Amino acid sequence: MEDFIEIGAVAGAHGIKGEIKIIPFTFDNKRFSLLREVILIKNSSEKIYTIENVKYQQKFVILKLEGVNDIPSATGLKGSILSIPRDLALPLGDDEYYIGDVIGCAAFSENGDAVGEVAEIIETGANDVYIIAAPGNREILLPAIKQCVLGVDILNK
Repeated sequence: MEDFIEIGAVAGAHGIKGEIKIIPFTFDNKRFSLLREVILIKNSSEKIYTIENVKYQQKFVILKLEGVNDIPSATGLKGSILSIPRDLALPLGDDEYYIGDVIGCAAFSENGDAVGEVAEIIETGANDVYIIAAPGNREILLPAIKQCVLGVDILNK
């Protein structure tokens, strides 16, 4: 999936006409209005859907997908991950990274000692927090701020 970016997850059905409620993985929810298609991935199965309509509800995005016309069909998509081709992703600014690109990166101390691997990222509102899986089943919580994260090298993970 390196050629794809995850942009959201299906939280469940919305209404009775097959709409689905999306938890977006992007700061700019309006980006969904720019898309014509999405790839839904669930249980290692991928399917491309054409987007018929996009609505916004608080922090959620409501999508109507072609061929999904009732509650059972929409409910069956719950837990799916929405992806798009990387070339359709919004451009990033300086010191911005896609979450999926940071997860799996090795983490090192400022002395160059291996500390662990980025296992998860928590979005807190103020700043992200990297959860580093460290040896001995330990977790290190690292605020993703310049004082704590001295550099990121996505290409070399």
